[in-house]
Amino acid sequence: MSSSGRPDRRRQGTLFVVSAPSGAGKTSLCQELVARLPDVRYSVSCTTRKPRPGEVESRHYHFVDEAAFRGMIKEGAFLEWAEVYGNLYGTPRAPIREWIAQGIDVLLDIDTQGALQIRRHEPEAVSIYILPPSLEVLRRRLEDRKGDSPDEIARRLKKAKDEVKHYHDYMHVVINDDFKFSVRQLEAIVLAERTRTAVLDLSVLEGDLLGNEGGMN
Repeated sequence: MSSSGRPDRRRQGTLFVVSAPSGAGKTSLCQELVARLPDVRYSVSCTTRKPRPGEVESRHYHFVDEAAFRGMIKEGAFLEWAEVYGNLYGTPRAPIREWIAQGIDVLLDIDTQGALQIRRHEPEAVSIYILPPSLEVLRRRLEDRKGDSPDEIARRLKKAKDEVKHYHDYMHVVINDDFKFSVRQLEAIVLAERTRTAVLDLSVLEGDLLGNEGGMN
């Protein structure tokens, strides 16, 4: 962020796609990253599933009914959408486009289906996969959430075994064994991406440094 407190207009924002099996901790990691870094927004998805205990409307998800969700699909309101565990999830398109144009980075917390759609349509997106340290740790985390039945936990563990096979499709992998260290790893990825010449517009700086000599070599 500039000294004026506004987003840095010298660059466009970057879209970060973060995926993980359910219970690996990606939502908590993304929320902590947003709290630590300026110019990062956490994209809030729409879903037709019911809120879990402690989840807050517009903070964790936009909770909508199926009719409203399908209406948004017809309107082209989603950057991507998918059906997961019998519920619909979608990423609103408009706020993401606006933030990126303002030089703000955007985190998408989405499953592997949605991530595949994003990578097809947004090849510049930076993809990150969050892995649990083990299946047993993942099981304990799912049980500790207190929001799913034993059958639901068993189904999520089974799906996790299939989902983790896709980690090699992502640009970065973070093993969420130590939460604080994992946040630092995510922070390092975001800060490194902000220095890529592909997202920077340094034309004003070039003119100041080089005068009439043209672009930087």
